[in-house]
Amino acid sequence: MSRAGRIALLCVALAVVAGGAVVASQRSSGRAASPSSRGQGRDVAAPRAVPVTVEPAKTQDVPIIIRGLGTVIAFNTVSVRSRVTGNVTAVNFHEGQAVKTGDVLFQIDSRPFQAALDQANAAQARDQANLENARKDLARYATLLQKQFAPEQQYATQLATVAADEAIVRLDQAAIDAAKLNVEYASIRSPIDGVTGIRQVDLGNLVQANNAILVVLTQIKPIYVVATVPEDDIPRIRTAMAQRQLEMDAYDADDVKAISKGHPTLVNNQVDKTTGTVMLKAEFANNDQALWPGQFVNAHLVVEMVRNGVTVPSVAVQNGRQGSFVYVARNDNTAEQRAVVVRQTDNNRALIGSGVKAGELVVTAGQSQLTPGAKVQVKEGGNEVAAATGSNPPGENNK
Repeated sequence: MSRAGRIALLCVALAVVAGGAVVASQRSSGRAASPSSRGQGRDVAAPRAVPVTVEPAKTQDVPIIIRGLGTVIAFNTVSVRSRVTGNVTAVNFHEGQAVKTGDVLFQIDSRPFQAALDQANAAQARDQANLENARKDLARYATLLQKQFAPEQQYATQLATVAADEAIVRLDQAAIDAAKLNVEYASIRSPIDGVTGIRQVDLGNLVQANNAILVVLTQIKPIYVVATVPEDDIPRIRTAMAQRQLEMDAYDADDVKAISKGHPTLVNNQVDKTTGTVMLKAEFANNDQALWPGQFVNAHLVVEMVRNGVTVPSVAVQNGRQGSFVYVARNDNTAEQRAVVVRQTDNNRALIGSGVKAGELVVTAGQSQLTPGAKVQVKEGGNEVAAATGSNPPGENNK
């Protein structure tokens, strides 16, 4: 036999020996594990109770709120301009001052307008004298005409002269009225009750009629809030507004602090197609001036008040394939899964339409480890809940 043949036979022999050793090892291992397996089958551990925290469902009056983003708008805004041309001779307010209707804000030099008024008065006095003389001549011509001492044409001419003089007097009166208006316009008055803004002209400046803005006035008592709300809420808002006067609360930008309370007055007649929202306008008395034009607020529109509504912490509500549900801790130390209808979630509390009754203990922590019917162990918070509600937490009734 060649050398290569001898080497091949040697390799086969070694492989047979190794295979036998492996089989023996496996048999030995199987005999050692068998008693242990039989022991595990006899000792099965009982399922452990899941530690949970619970809180009782409460009853309270809950407002149904529609939320929106709002902007404060002045009740009236006026850009004050001069109606006459002239130099500013007086500024009678301070920036940011509250003014009343009729208060003089600026004084324009009125001497040219007063001179024009005096001239118009003098012209009217002259023309009035001419009219009186013409009327006397007309009376004389009328007497002579009756006695046939004056031609009829002369009487007619004089009658026309009287009519012309009367028209001149009326024209003079119109000039007087126009001059009086200019004198009045020289005193620029506030047309509204409001607050003055930044003054745009200084004392002594020449202002042109109907040109530059002198100051902007805004009326802030009352004031408006214009908020955007979802278009889906339009029907119930309009229905509620038709039944009673609704309330709207304005909250700060953080949506934490209530600033003011008002009443909606208008649902706009168009929906914004790009956002799917509609503008809602509300009026606020704003006597404390808590709202300021241009301010951003969160609007809360109360469309309904639910009396004695059942509420639970919002963390107790879970979402599944079949909808919202909560776990209720029963007296037999088990957890029951309940389907619930949530009407609203606000301030970390959910208003339950159905599924939970007041006083029942809902699980607020530990739900992720629960299954329907699972054993539960209420933590220390549960004892506090029991003391507050006057009832025993799950398991206490068995002691």
